[in-house]
Amino acid sequence: MGNESSYNDEGLVRDYRERYSAALEDATSGGVSERAAARFRSIIYRFYTRHLRDFPWRRTADPYHILVSEIMLQQTQVGRVAEKFPEFIDAFPTPTALADATLARVLAVWQGLGYNRRAGNLHRLAAAVVEEHDGMIPDDPDLLARLPGIGRATAASICAFAFNRPVAFIETNIRAVFIHFFFPDRERVDDREILPLVESVLDRSDPRAWYSALMDYGSMLKKRHPNPSRRSARHRRQSPFKGSRRQLRGEVIRILLHNPGVTVRRLSLIAERPEAEVREAVEGLIGEGLAYPKGKGIFI
Repeated sequence: MGNESSYNDEGLVRDYRERYSAALEDATSGGVSERAAARFRSIIYRFYTRHLRDFPWRRTADPYHILVSEIMLQQTQVGRVAEKFPEFIDAFPTPTALADATLARVLAVWQGLGYNRRAGNLHRLAAAVVEEHDGMIPDDPDLLARLPGIGRATAASICAFAFNRPVAFIETNIRAVFIHFFFPDRERVDDREILPLVESVLDRSDPRAWYSALMDYGSMLKKRHPNPSRRSARHRRQSPFKGSRRQLRGEVIRILLHNPGVTVRRLSLIAERPEAEVREAVEGLIGEGLAYPKGKGIFI
């Protein structure tokens, strides 16, 4: 595929805005015309045919594997997910295999992805799928959204990628594309303004390919332009990771995986963090079901 870093979309986007200016002025009130939508899709697909990204979850139609990838991609950079995804699927190839594994084993394989709460949710999700759905991932977004760790947007994305269902949803790269095209001079763009556009331009003949194309285009935009998502009403500056509570929670999990039953005081010494901070982190992990106390020790 071509080098996306050399791709220049400025002329195409400018021409699109000029040609369909009237349609774009009314876009947020009810989407765009089919003619404007068709042209928009052609721009996105033109880029995709030349610069599509190859990921292991794009080479499968297994709903469970796609669900795992969607959970991983929620808060982790795509490159790290691409490295970890095959290992996780090898370890837990089916919902039953994941449900039957210990939480400690799941967390051990998850290491490197961060936000360990997702691993705990995925473990509980697998148990629910086995118990309530005979081990089959539901193809209904309402049923998916009832599973642990699955919100409305993730449920819709799973339906689109796993079952090729024409459902509308927004994630960070998709958001970037729509802000870039349709809100060039706006700040604090609300997702409620974007979602009707996503719905109106959706390629209902092949939602799986369409959303892959949108995400790849959005990834390119963030490399070639100031990130359009920063103009979203949802944008929040992420606090530094080093020294953060999030870093400490991850470190506590890693220590517990190698030192089951260690005390809070010992955790504090190994982590080289104040005991009060470590105790707070441990209490949070216990509250989320990622750790449990036994005697004076802490276990996963």
